[in-house]
Amino acid sequence: MAIPSFIQGRLALPVVGAPLFIVSGPELVIAQCKAGVIGSFPALNARPAPVLGEWLKRIKGELADWEAKTGRKAAPFAVNQIAHSSNDRLEHDVDVCAEHEVPITITSLRAPKFVVDKMHGAGGVVWHDVINIRHAKKAADEGVDGLILVCSGAGGHAGTLSPFALVPEVRAWFKGTILLSGSIADGRSIFAAQALGADFAYIGTRFIATAEANAVEGYKTSIIEASAEDIVYSNLFTGVHGNYLAPSIAAAGLDPKNLPESDKSKMNFGSGGNTDKKAWKDIWGAGQGVGQVHSAPSVAELVGELKAQYDAARVDTLAASAPFAKPVAAAAE
Repeated sequence: MAIPSFIQGRLALPVVGAPLFIVSGPELVIAQCKAGVIGSFPALNARPAPVLGEWLKRIKGELADWEAKTGRKAAPFAVNQIAHSSNDRLEHDVDVCAEHEVPITITSLRAPKFVVDKMHGAGGVVWHDVINIRHAKKAADEGVDGLILVCSGAGGHAGTLSPFALVPEVRAWFKGTILLSGSIADGRSIFAAQALGADFAYIGTRFIATAEANAVEGYKTSIIEASAEDIVYSNLFTGVHGNYLAPSIAAAGLDPKNLPESDKSKMNFGSGGNTDKKAWKDIWGAGQGVGQVHSAPSVAELVGELKAQYDAARVDTLAASAPFAKPVAAAAE
Protein backbone atom coordinates (compact mmCIF):
# COMPACT_ATOMS: atom_id res chain seq x y z
CA MET A 1 0.00 0.00 0.00
CA ALA A 2 1.18 3.54 -0.80
CA ILE A 3 -0.87 6.24 0.90
CA PRO A 4 0.75 9.71 1.05
CA SER A 5 1.63 10.74 4.60
CA PHE A 6 -0.47 13.93 4.52
CA ILE A 7 -3.59 11.82 3.96
CA GLN A 8 -3.00 9.28 6.72
CA GLY A 9 -5.18 9.69 9.80
CA ARG A 10 -7.59 12.08 8.04
CA LEU A 11 -10.06 9.66 6.46
CA ALA A 12 -13.13 7.83 7.72
CA LEU A 13 -12.94 5.53 4.69
CA PRO A 14 -10.36 4.81 1.95
CA VAL A 15 -12.52 6.65 -0.58
CA VAL A 16 -12.02 9.35 -3.19
CA GLY A 17 -15.11 11.07 -4.55
CA ALA A 18 -14.49 11.19 -8.30
CA PRO A 19 -14.63 14.58 -10.09
CA LEU A 20 -18.00 14.86 -11.84
CA PHE A 21 -18.50 17.33 -14.68
CA ILE A 22 -21.14 19.92 -13.66
CA VAL A 23 -22.13 17.86 -10.59
CA SER A 24 -19.04 18.45 -8.40
CA GLY A 25 -18.84 21.91 -6.88
CA PRO A 26 -17.64 23.45 -3.61
CA GLU A 27 -20.71 22.24 -1.68
CA LEU A 28 -20.13 18.60 -2.59
CA VAL A 29 -16.35 18.75 -2.12
CA ILE A 30 -16.57 20.45 1.27
CA ALA A 31 -19.20 17.96 2.46
CA GLN A 32 -17.07 15.02 1.32
CA CYS A 33 -13.94 16.32 3.04
CA LYS A 34 -15.80 17.02 6.30
CA ALA A 35 -17.28 13.51 6.20
CA GLY A 36 -13.82 11.96 5.91
CA VAL A 37 -13.46 11.11 2.22
CA ILE A 38 -11.38 12.91 -0.40
CA GLY A 39 -13.54 15.28 -2.43
CA SER A 40 -12.71 16.47 -5.93
CA PHE A 41 -14.00 18.58 -8.81
CA PRO A 42 -13.01 19.22 -12.43
CA ALA A 43 -11.27 22.58 -12.86
CA LEU A 44 -13.54 23.21 -15.85
CA ASN A 45 -16.59 23.22 -13.57
CA ALA A 46 -15.46 26.64 -12.33
CA ARG A 47 -16.62 28.98 -15.10
CA PRO A 48 -15.42 31.47 -16.18
CA ALA A 49 -11.75 30.81 -15.46
CA PRO A 50 -11.39 33.36 -12.57
CA VAL A 51 -14.01 31.40 -10.60
CA LEU A 52 -11.49 28.59 -10.06
CA GLY A 53 -9.44 30.70 -7.65
CA GLU A 54 -12.62 31.73 -5.83
CA TRP A 55 -13.66 28.10 -5.39
CA LEU A 56 -10.24 27.11 -4.06
CA LYS A 57 -10.28 29.95 -1.52
CA ARG A 58 -13.76 28.95 -0.40
CA ILE A 59 -12.96 25.25 -0.07
CA LYS A 60 -9.74 25.84 1.86
CA GLY A 61 -11.31 28.54 4.02
CA GLU A 62 -14.43 26.61 5.00
CA LEU A 63 -12.45 23.45 5.76
CA ALA A 64 -9.96 25.42 7.89
CA ASP A 65 -12.81 27.04 9.82
CA TRP A 66 -14.44 23.64 10.34
CA GLU A 67 -11.20 22.15 11.62
CA ALA A 68 -10.71 25.03 14.06
CA LYS A 69 -14.29 24.69 15.33
CA THR A 70 -14.38 20.89 15.65
CA GLY A 71 -10.76 20.09 16.47
CA ARG A 72 -10.88 17.43 13.76
CA LYS A 73 -8.92 17.06 10.52
CA ALA A 74 -10.80 17.26 7.25
CA ALA A 75 -9.83 15.01 4.36
CA PRO A 76 -7.76 16.70 1.64
CA PHE A 77 -9.33 17.62 -1.71
CA ALA A 78 -8.35 17.20 -5.35
CA VAL A 79 -8.77 19.08 -8.62
CA ASN A 80 -9.14 17.30 -11.96
CA GLN A 81 -7.30 18.64 -15.02
CA ILE A 82 -8.40 17.50 -18.49
CA ALA A 83 -5.19 17.27 -20.51
CA HIS A 84 -6.53 17.56 -24.04
CA SER A 85 -6.02 20.07 -26.85
CA SER A 86 -9.69 21.15 -26.64
CA ASN A 87 -9.07 22.39 -23.09
CA ASP A 88 -7.55 25.82 -23.69
CA ARG A 89 -7.58 26.55 -19.95
CA LEU A 90 -5.17 23.81 -18.90
CA GLU A 91 -2.05 25.90 -18.29
CA HIS A 92 -4.02 28.67 -16.58
CA ASP A 93 -5.85 26.22 -14.31
CA VAL A 94 -2.67 24.36 -13.36
CA ASP A 95 -1.00 27.67 -12.47
CA VAL A 96 -3.95 28.67 -10.28
CA CYS A 97 -3.94 25.28 -8.52
CA ALA A 98 -0.19 25.52 -7.91
CA GLU A 99 -0.61 29.02 -6.50
CA HIS A 100 -3.26 27.73 -4.07
CA GLU A 101 -1.19 24.63 -3.23
CA VAL A 102 -3.88 22.12 -4.18
CA PRO A 103 -2.79 18.90 -2.42
CA ILE A 104 -3.98 16.39 -5.05
CA THR A 105 -4.25 16.77 -8.81
CA ILE A 106 -6.11 14.24 -10.93
CA THR A 107 -5.13 14.23 -14.61
CA SER A 108 -7.24 12.70 -17.36
CA LEU A 109 -6.57 11.57 -20.95
CA ARG A 110 -2.83 12.13 -20.68
CA ALA A 111 -0.40 12.96 -17.89
CA PRO A 112 1.74 15.83 -19.23
CA LYS A 113 5.02 16.21 -17.40
CA PHE A 114 4.57 19.94 -16.97
CA VAL A 115 1.51 19.28 -14.77
CA VAL A 116 3.43 16.75 -12.69
CA ASP A 117 6.43 19.07 -12.30
CA LYS A 118 4.28 22.11 -11.50
CA MET A 119 2.19 20.40 -8.84
CA HIS A 120 5.18 18.61 -7.32
CA GLY A 121 6.80 22.03 -7.03
CA ALA A 122 3.75 23.22 -5.11
CA GLY A 123 4.01 20.28 -2.70
CA GLY A 124 1.18 18.23 -4.18
CA VAL A 125 0.77 14.77 -5.65
CA VAL A 126 -0.60 13.79 -9.06
CA TRP A 127 -2.88 10.83 -9.75
CA HIS A 128 -3.73 9.86 -13.32
CA ASP A 129 -6.70 7.84 -14.58
CA VAL A 130 -6.01 4.96 -16.96
CA ILE A 131 -7.94 2.10 -18.56
CA ASN A 132 -5.09 -0.25 -19.52
CA ILE A 133 -1.47 -1.19 -18.88
CA ARG A 134 -0.11 0.84 -21.79
CA HIS A 135 -1.64 4.05 -20.46
CA ALA A 136 -0.53 3.17 -16.93
CA LYS A 137 3.10 2.78 -17.96
CA LYS A 138 3.03 6.04 -19.93
CA ALA A 139 1.71 7.88 -16.89
CA ALA A 140 4.29 6.25 -14.62
CA ASP A 141 7.03 7.39 -17.01
CA GLU A 142 5.72 10.96 -16.62
CA GLY A 143 6.28 10.69 -12.86
CA VAL A 144 2.74 10.49 -11.50
CA ASP A 145 2.35 9.48 -7.87
CA GLY A 146 -0.77 7.38 -8.32
CA LEU A 147 -2.84 5.55 -10.91
CA ILE A 148 -6.63 5.50 -11.01
CA LEU A 149 -7.62 2.22 -12.64
CA VAL A 150 -10.90 2.88 -14.40
CA CYS A 151 -12.31 -0.58 -14.97
CA SER A 152 -15.38 -2.06 -16.60
CA GLY A 153 -18.64 -0.69 -15.24
CA ALA A 154 -17.29 2.68 -14.10
CA GLY A 155 -19.40 5.77 -14.69
CA GLY A 156 -18.41 8.29 -17.33
CA HIS A 157 -15.26 7.52 -19.30
CA ALA A 158 -14.54 3.88 -18.55
CA GLY A 159 -12.46 0.95 -19.72
CA THR A 160 -13.41 -2.63 -20.40
CA LEU A 161 -10.95 -4.56 -18.24
CA SER A 162 -11.98 -6.44 -15.12
CA PRO A 163 -10.46 -5.11 -11.89
CA PHE A 164 -9.35 -8.69 -11.20
CA ALA A 165 -7.09 -8.36 -14.24
CA LEU A 166 -5.94 -4.74 -14.10
CA VAL A 167 -5.23 -4.22 -10.39
CA PRO A 168 -2.87 -7.21 -9.93
CA GLU A 169 -1.02 -6.45 -13.17
CA VAL A 170 -0.41 -2.83 -12.19
CA ARG A 171 0.38 -3.65 -8.56
CA ALA A 172 3.07 -6.07 -9.73
CA TRP A 173 5.26 -3.22 -11.00
CA PHE A 174 3.84 0.10 -9.77
CA LYS A 175 4.84 1.14 -6.26
CA GLY A 176 2.73 4.28 -6.04
CA THR A 177 -0.87 4.83 -4.94
CA ILE A 178 -3.51 2.73 -6.70
CA LEU A 179 -7.16 3.74 -6.85
CA LEU A 180 -9.88 1.47 -8.22
CA SER A 181 -12.94 2.69 -10.12
CA GLY A 182 -15.83 0.63 -11.41
CA SER A 183 -19.30 -0.08 -9.96
CA ILE A 184 -18.27 0.72 -6.36
CA ALA A 185 -21.40 1.94 -4.59
CA ASP A 186 -21.42 0.36 -1.12
CA GLY A 187 -19.10 -0.32 1.79
CA ARG A 188 -18.59 -3.97 0.95
CA SER A 189 -17.23 -2.98 -2.48
CA ILE A 190 -14.84 -0.51 -0.84
CA PHE A 191 -13.48 -3.32 1.32
CA ALA A 192 -13.22 -5.56 -1.75
CA ALA A 193 -11.17 -2.92 -3.58
CA GLN A 194 -8.63 -2.97 -0.76
CA ALA A 195 -8.61 -6.76 -0.62
CA LEU A 196 -7.80 -6.78 -4.33
CA GLY A 197 -4.76 -4.56 -3.78
CA ALA A 198 -6.01 -0.99 -4.25
CA ASP A 199 -5.26 1.75 -1.74
CA PHE A 200 -8.49 3.64 -2.39
CA ALA A 201 -11.92 3.11 -3.88
CA TYR A 202 -12.80 5.79 -6.43
CA ILE A 203 -16.54 6.52 -6.35
CA GLY A 204 -18.50 8.80 -8.64
CA THR A 205 -22.05 7.65 -9.40
CA ARG A 206 -23.10 7.11 -5.77
CA PHE A 207 -22.27 10.74 -4.91
CA ILE A 208 -24.48 12.11 -7.71
CA ALA A 209 -27.54 11.05 -5.73
CA THR A 210 -26.71 13.16 -2.66
CA ALA A 211 -28.19 16.40 -1.33
CA GLU A 212 -25.04 18.45 -1.98
CA ALA A 213 -24.47 17.30 -5.57
CA ASN A 214 -25.08 19.91 -8.27
CA ALA A 215 -27.26 17.58 -10.32
CA VAL A 216 -30.82 18.25 -11.42
CA GLU A 217 -33.47 16.26 -9.60
CA GLY A 218 -34.26 14.28 -12.73
CA TYR A 219 -30.66 13.04 -12.85
CA LYS A 220 -30.71 11.97 -9.22
CA THR A 221 -34.09 10.27 -9.63
CA SER A 222 -32.92 8.48 -12.77
CA ILE A 223 -29.93 7.04 -10.90
CA ILE A 224 -32.13 5.89 -8.02
CA GLU A 225 -34.56 4.19 -10.40
CA ALA A 226 -31.94 2.64 -12.73
CA SER A 227 -30.33 -0.80 -12.77
CA ALA A 228 -27.16 -2.04 -14.44
CA GLU A 229 -29.16 -2.90 -17.56
CA ASP A 230 -29.87 0.81 -18.06
CA ILE A 231 -26.19 1.63 -18.65
CA VAL A 232 -25.03 2.19 -22.25
CA TYR A 233 -21.36 2.17 -23.30
CA SER A 234 -20.67 4.59 -26.17
CA ASN A 235 -18.04 6.99 -27.54
CA LEU A 236 -20.57 9.15 -29.40
CA PHE A 237 -20.80 12.03 -26.98
CA THR A 238 -17.15 12.93 -26.29
CA GLY A 239 -15.14 10.72 -28.63
CA VAL A 240 -14.02 8.54 -25.70
CA HIS A 241 -16.01 5.49 -24.61
CA GLY A 242 -18.06 6.02 -21.51
CA ASN A 243 -21.10 4.73 -19.62
CA TYR A 244 -24.36 6.66 -19.71
CA LEU A 245 -27.95 6.30 -18.54
CA ALA A 246 -30.15 4.95 -21.34
CA PRO A 247 -33.23 6.97 -20.29
CA SER A 248 -31.31 10.24 -20.75
CA ILE A 249 -30.18 9.12 -24.21
CA ALA A 250 -33.76 8.27 -25.17
CA ALA A 251 -34.99 11.60 -23.76
CA ALA A 252 -32.54 13.33 -26.10
CA GLY A 253 -34.24 11.68 -29.08
CA LEU A 254 -31.60 9.00 -29.68
CA ASP A 255 -31.90 5.23 -29.71
CA PRO A 256 -29.74 3.87 -26.85
CA LYS A 257 -29.51 0.50 -28.62
CA ASN A 258 -28.38 1.94 -31.95
CA LEU A 259 -25.84 4.71 -31.40
CA PRO A 260 -23.29 5.53 -34.11
CA GLU A 261 -19.54 5.47 -33.48
CA SER A 262 -17.77 8.79 -33.00
CA ASP A 263 -14.65 10.08 -34.70
CA LYS A 264 -11.87 10.38 -32.08
CA SER A 265 -10.51 13.44 -33.90
CA LYS A 266 -13.65 15.30 -32.85
CA MET A 267 -13.07 14.90 -29.12
CA ASN A 268 -14.12 18.06 -27.30
CA PHE A 269 -13.94 18.42 -23.54
CA GLY A 270 -13.93 22.19 -23.20
CA SER A 271 -17.70 22.31 -23.69
CA GLY A 272 -18.57 18.93 -22.19
CA GLY A 273 -19.13 17.07 -25.43
CA ASN A 274 -18.83 16.95 -29.21
CA THR A 275 -22.49 16.56 -30.25
CA ASP A 276 -25.55 18.80 -30.05
CA LYS A 277 -26.60 16.81 -26.98
CA LYS A 278 -23.81 17.37 -24.47
CA ALA A 279 -22.39 14.66 -22.25
CA TRP A 280 -23.10 15.23 -18.55
CA LYS A 281 -25.58 18.07 -19.23
CA ASP A 282 -28.08 16.30 -21.51
CA ILE A 283 -26.66 12.78 -21.56
CA TRP A 284 -26.14 11.65 -17.98
CA GLY A 285 -23.14 9.55 -17.05
CA ALA A 286 -23.48 6.69 -14.56
CA GLY A 287 -21.80 3.40 -13.70
CA GLN A 288 -23.18 -0.10 -13.49
CA GLY A 289 -23.41 0.21 -9.71
CA VAL A 290 -26.63 2.25 -10.02
CA GLY A 291 -28.65 -0.75 -8.92
CA GLN A 292 -27.26 -0.27 -5.42
CA VAL A 293 -28.48 3.35 -5.18
CA HIS A 294 -31.91 3.72 -3.56
CA SER A 295 -31.89 7.20 -2.00
CA ALA A 296 -30.35 10.67 -2.12
CA PRO A 297 -29.11 11.35 1.43
CA SER A 298 -26.68 14.02 2.57
CA VAL A 299 -23.01 13.23 2.04
CA ALA A 300 -22.52 12.84 5.79
CA GLU A 301 -25.37 10.32 5.98
CA LEU A 302 -24.05 8.42 2.97
CA VAL A 303 -20.51 8.18 4.33
CA GLY A 304 -21.89 6.97 7.64
CA GLU A 305 -23.85 4.27 5.81
CA LEU A 306 -20.81 3.26 3.74
CA LYS A 307 -18.68 3.09 6.90
CA ALA A 308 -21.17 0.77 8.62
CA GLN A 309 -21.23 -1.49 5.55
CA TYR A 310 -17.43 -1.43 5.29
CA ASP A 311 -16.97 -2.36 8.94
CA ALA A 312 -19.55 -5.15 8.64
CA ALA A 313 -17.77 -6.50 5.56
CA ARG A 314 -14.50 -6.72 7.49
CA VAL A 315 -16.15 -8.67 10.31
CA ASP A 316 -18.05 -10.95 7.93
CA THR A 317 -14.93 -11.66 5.88
CA LEU A 318 -12.89 -12.62 8.93
CA ALA A 319 -15.68 -14.94 10.08
CA ALA A 320 -16.07 -16.49 6.65
CA SER A 321 -12.33 -17.08 6.30
CA ALA A 322 -11.96 -18.75 9.70
CA PRO A 323 -12.48 -22.35 8.39
CA PHE A 324 -9.65 -21.80 5.92
CA ALA A 325 -7.15 -20.36 8.40
CA LYS A 326 -5.32 -23.66 8.94
CA PRO A 327 -2.62 -24.80 6.49
CA VAL A 328 -3.90 -27.30 3.95
CA ALA A 329 -1.79 -30.15 5.36
CA ALA A 330 -3.04 -29.57 8.89
CA ALA A 331 -6.65 -29.30 7.77
CA ALA A 332 -6.40 -32.67 5.99
CA GLU A 333 -5.30 -34.52 9.15
